[in-house]
Amino acid sequence: MEHKILGLHHITAISKSAKRNFDFYTKVLGLRMVKKTVNFDDPGTYHFYYGNEQGSPGTILTFFPWEGIGSGRKGAGQTTEIDYSVPDGSLDFWIERFKEHKVNFGEKAERFGETYLPFTDPDGLSINLVIPQKKDERIPWEINGLTKEHAVKGYNSVTLLLKKIDATAKLLTDIFGYRLLSQEGNRYRFQTDAVENASTIDLVEDANAQNGYSAAGTNHHIAFRVANETAQMEFREKIQTDNSGITPKINRDYFYSVYFREPGGVLFEIATDNPGFTVDEPLAELGTHLKLPSQYEPAREKIEKQLPSLE
Repeated sequence: MEHKILGLHHITAISKSAKRNFDFYTKVLGLRMVKKTVNFDDPGTYHFYYGNEQGSPGTILTFFPWEGIGSGRKGAGQTTEIDYSVPDGSLDFWIERFKEHKVNFGEKAERFGETYLPFTDPDGLSINLVIPQKKDERIPWEINGLTKEHAVKGYNSVTLLLKKIDATAKLLTDIFGYRLLSQEGNRYRFQTDAVENASTIDLVEDANAQNGYSAAGTNHHIAFRVANETAQMEFREKIQTDNSGITPKINRDYFYSVYFREPGGVLFEIATDNPGFTVDEPLAELGTHLKLPSQYEPAREKIEKQLPSLE
């Protein structure tokens, strides 16, 4: 059996305020807090996971909210845009909602035949709400006045800004199984047919682009999805042939990960579907408890005192 990359698993970004981030993504954008835990390397910092009701791969946006960190700079070697799929006819609803909540947003526009509405989160992270060409059948999380007629369904695509795209494109096509779908100017759209959604990657080539700087308002890494650890290790072996910097398998409690820098400098992760977010909380209670990696459980009282209040 040939294992495949199953589109996007999750995207991880950086924020400078845990409470502001939590309020925006749950109360304005209407995502579910799927998991509230801490950074594996910095247990005094939260790690938030937002997504749909089940926390399905292809819907998960995670954040490291480092309190008071400075603002980053979007640029070459980064994921510079996130595209979320929303239902047809919903963009005017979102315009009014963004006005009500004083969200910075731009004019509706079109690329590759899809209409999108650009906006930024409170840290300046660039996100688009997109009406996909192919109807998205995923069931969204409904809350805070957001019904299935308007609510965010999950990822449509992401954009990587690169000084040269050739080596990254080769990785996507020759190893990850994507194909070049279309081109508009210096934007190249790649897609996999292994999944229906979260299947698209845009590469934007700009030889003169300034290098990005990772801090608040920027994306830290993107994770591609595989079914299990067997598939993950097969891809790790393929990548290791050309990239000795790929990590061993790392247990992230809710999935297993390997990380590497793709040729253009973007941090890539390959993450498994297993074991999933219900491994330590029932579905109905996802995101309602502070879950700690086992090595930090003895220090729970100290960690809880360090973490900022979300009330």
